[in-house]
Formats: sequence, structure tokens, C-alpha cells
Amino acid sequence: MGNKEKKVVFSVIMLLVVLSGCSIASSSNNSAIKEEAQSLSEYEELTFDNYGREVKVTDKPKKVLTLGPNTTELFIALGLSDYIIGNSLDNHSRGALPEYEEDYAKIPELTYGSATREAVITSGADFIYGIDWEFGEEGLDVEELSSLGIITYISRATTIEQIYQEILDIGKIFEIEQVAEKFVANQKTRIAAVQEKISTQDPVNVLVYDSGGEGVFTASGTNFETLLIEYAGGTNIFDEITDKQWTTVSYEEVLVRQPDVLVIHDYDAPSLEKKIDDIKNDPVLSQLESVKKENFVVISLESVLPGNRMAYTVETLAKGFYPELFK
Repeated sequence: MGNKEKKVVFSVIMLLVVLSGCSIASSSNNSAIKEEAQSLSEYEELTFDNYGREVKVTDKPKKVLTLGPNTTELFIALGLSDYIIGNSLDNHSRGALPEYEEDYAKIPELTYGSATREAVITSGADFIYGIDWEFGEEGLDVEELSSLGIITYISRATTIEQIYQEILDIGKIFEIEQVAEKFVANQKTRIAAVQEKISTQDPVNVLVYDSGGEGVFTASGTNFETLLIEYAGGTNIFDEITDKQWTTVSYEEVLVRQPDVLVIHDYDAPSLEKKIDDIKNDPVLSQLESVKKENFVVISLESVLPGNRMAYTVETLAKGFYPELFK
């Protein structure tokens, strides 16, 4: 075979190699595109009843705002902290539980207090899980957020079943259903263990002291905290008030009802020390036997909000109500 013929054969071989390579690359690219399309199509559209408001989720969220320390810590507890691009209301927090501190510290703070409209709409978020305080007439407009492509799931639980459902819904949205189910089961087991331990004890009459002033700002019967107090063996002395979650009552009315224990909220201001000092020096509250004996149970505010701390809070309250059982 002459040189001319050899060159022709070589050229044909090279052409076949190039065409083969193109075919393989094209096949590989097409495969990747198909896999991506399949992955997208596999996310089933979800619809939730979010306390009377329909929420639709068509794709798994990628950038989340958690508005409230309780919602932030719940996401961490479920292993979803990498989705969070900002949080709010750290002014109502005394810090994450020890097992979540490291992850919590990595989350950017959107706003120290309540989330502002500007901060939210410029954040780039596509999903919000936030406590109901952050929405409404003086807060964020859910309809406006929806028009901007931001899905909002509001945390508004007043029963233990409702917060469990919120957790299970979050599990479905982020495709971690088994993790959410396991978390709920663990909460139920721990709360049941406390109730078994205190089952023979008489209920403890409890005053929730959030702050003072013109009266005592306290939790009503519809407040989620009242439910946690009941699971821990207590009775909120103002549980008959049901028209709102928080209310102000007179010092004189507190004296009439003679609480056995004061549950005192700890958050940024006024300080815990200032609250206790005010209680001890108040001319009316200082007459209470529970104040004279310093029967105080201190708990951070985020611990009495619906979230991931139900069992932790029931355990903490029960230890304060019945210290002799938990020595």
C-alpha cells in the first residue's frame, strides 16, 4: 500500500474515532439531562392545610428563612440547617440547646428582632417557615410574599398534635419523612416517660411570669405554654382566659389565686435578674408563699414556643414542679 493509500485509511479511522467520541459525549449529555429532568419530575406536588390557608409546594425549596429561634432550631434538629439562609428573633433566644449550638452559629442572622419586609424580599429566599408573630397586620404580608415566589408555611400550633403535624409536613416538603417521623416518636416517648413519673402527684398551680409593669403579662389557656405546663403536671392559674394567647392580669388577682410556682421567662430584656428582683420587691407579689420560698422555674422563651423542644420543656418544668422526684 502506497503512502497515499495509507493517508486515506488513517484519515477514515480518525474520522470514525471523532464521530464515535461525539456520539458518546452526546449520549452522556443526554443521559445527564434525562436524569435531571427525571429528578425534577419525581418531586410530587404537595398541598397542605396551614391553619386554614392552602400551601402548595411544587419543588423542594433551596433557600429558606426560619423566622423565630424555635423554627430555626427545629430545622437544625431535623438536619436541614444547610437550607437556611437567614433567621430572625434572636432577641427572644437564650441560645440553642448544646447539641445544636455549632450548627446554629453558622446560620446568618437576617434580623436580630422581627423580620423586616425589605430584608425578606431581598434575601433571595424561596421558602419561609416562621412563627405567626412575624405575619399579619403589623408583620409580613403572606400574599405579597407569594406573588414574589416565596412560599410561606406559618407555625401556629396550639396543640401538641398540631406541632407534630408541622414537623411531619416539613419532613414531606424536604423529603426527609423518616427523619421527621422518628423525631416525633422520640418526643412522644420522652413526654410519656415524664407523665408516668408524675402520675401520682397532685397538680401544681402555676403563674407564668413573662414581665411586669401595669400588671403581670402572662400566658392564657390557649397558649402553647399552658399545654406544656399541663403535660408537666401543672395548671395555669389563668387557663380560663381563652380569647387571646397572651394577657395582662392584675397583681391582686394573682394574689387571690395563690400560685405554687412561678414560671419565669428568660430572654433579652428585661433581664432575668431584674424580673426576679421586681417580683420579690413588689408589694403584692412579695406576699405570695411561692415568692417567699423562691419557688421559681426559669425557662428561656423559645423553650415554651412550638418547635423541637416540647419534650425538653416538659422535662424541665416537671423537674421544677416536683424536684423531689428528680433528685
